[in-house]
Amino acid sequence: MKPSMGLTGSAIDNKLILHQRPPLTRSVDVMPVISYLTTIRFEFGAIQGIPQDLAELGIAKPLIIADEGVAKAGIVGQITALLEGSASPPVFTRTPTNPTEEAVEDALAVYREHGCDGLIAVGGGSPIDLAKGVALLAAHDGPLERYAAIRGGIPRITAAVAPVIAVPTTAGTGSEVGRASLITLRDGRKLGFISPHLIPKRAVCDPELTLGLPRWLTAATGMDAVTHCVETYLSPRDNPPAEAIALDGLKRAVDNIEKAAANGSDRDARHQMMMAALEGGLTFQKGLGAVHALSHPLGGLKDLSLHHGTLNAVILPVTLRFNQSHAEAKYAVIRATLGLAADADLADYFERLSGRLGLPKNLAEMGVTRAIVPAIARAAIEDHSHATNARPATVEDYERMLTEAIG
Repeated sequence: MKPSMGLTGSAIDNKLILHQRPPLTRSVDVMPVISYLTTIRFEFGAIQGIPQDLAELGIAKPLIIADEGVAKAGIVGQITALLEGSASPPVFTRTPTNPTEEAVEDALAVYREHGCDGLIAVGGGSPIDLAKGVALLAAHDGPLERYAAIRGGIPRITAAVAPVIAVPTTAGTGSEVGRASLITLRDGRKLGFISPHLIPKRAVCDPELTLGLPRWLTAATGMDAVTHCVETYLSPRDNPPAEAIALDGLKRAVDNIEKAAANGSDRDARHQMMMAALEGGLTFQKGLGAVHALSHPLGGLKDLSLHHGTLNAVILPVTLRFNQSHAEAKYAVIRATLGLAADADLADYFERLSGRLGLPKNLAEMGVTRAIVPAIARAAIEDHSHATNARPATVEDYERMLTEAIG
């Protein structure tokens, strides 16, 4: 099958299916299949096309899922104003910093009460992940844990998932094109729910929506995009198209993150950062690694509200030191991509970048203590990102990495 990828101007309609012919000694059952299957509109003013998206997807009554910050910024109002002529859609804004099982159930009750048939997720990764959870349970019997990846839930998620239109308002998460939703269950475990059916049917990427982001959020979400590109590139899975996208996204992010943080109205920097975030999300097909294996359970802690992108920024250098012995060839490519010296220390490079952005130096500055090390290390081993780290890691390895990150 001939692969095709259209990139025209600032718009992407990215539909790539690449079937790689396996060696004759391999079973057809393990033939690698690479797919990027969603429709993306990327340009300033892209939200103007949401009414057309709803019509094309057959969504007559959407539930808008956002958070209070996005609502107060007036972005939800911009979207509801585009839907004039129809009944005002219900809006759910009680999205926690890290989406929870309880929030999914609360939003699902609103969805069912109003007879909704689709969702518009507006915001960062939390509203988008929450919307995916609602879309899942709107068409599948609970409990939610039944569909978690580590509980064998991937094949239980069917195409009956309600359609989601994702409208990112930060440049970092990549969830608008991702197949995963990270949700913290009642017992505190932050689990991944993964399926191609969870990829939003539309990703509406409008850099205009990021112009008002404060410096710290620009920096933290931007480092999230950086981490996605680095970790997916280093993943041992063989996926050359994803690796090319990851390197392009990493270069865009590194070249523009400080510009966007210093001048939030820099339209080109905002455009480049949103593209970097999108590309980071497109590479999720390769899997992530130890950074996310640690940041996921840390984000599920109930007594701390820890921002995902900030966690990734702090943990990334530690894992780069751990992984180097198993990925030196790829480290060399990253150095070349970023224009660094052949002997440059990547861990030190990203540590200094994070420092210039004003992000925390270690997890202790975020309130994390060494008392949680054993529990988080055990949770990291069970996280779905653990399997695709560049270097195999043990519980003891995670304990050492986490202790170093705490400082």
